[in-house]
Amino acid sequence: MKRVGFQFKIRSDRLAEYKEQHQHVWPEMLQALREAGWHNYTLFLRADGLVFGYFETEVNLSTAQARMAATEVNTRWQEFMAPFTDSKARPDESFLELEEYLHLD
Repeated sequence: MKRVGFQFKIRSDRLAEYKEQHQHVWPEMLQALREAGWHNYTLFLRADGLVFGYFETEVNLSTAQARMAATEVNTRWQEFMAPFTDSKARPDESFLELEEYLHLD
């Protein structure tokens, strides 16, 4: 299983609303993530809006993203989340993958 870490940025004026939306992620979005092979998916938020994301997958980040991009629910979710970022790209296309350099079991 590959461990994937990534980061992206949320607008500082939208942090509370962004966190609230993630308390109510659509069930069909959660199911699509599971079916696309995203396991142990976790998001962490810094006070300035920097998000660190982590998940485990059998594939790499770009393949995992492509699997999600192929779903209709992901397209709707990304459009819904777009106002929370300053990026011109879809939020899921602005992930900056981080290098794993230490892991302790």
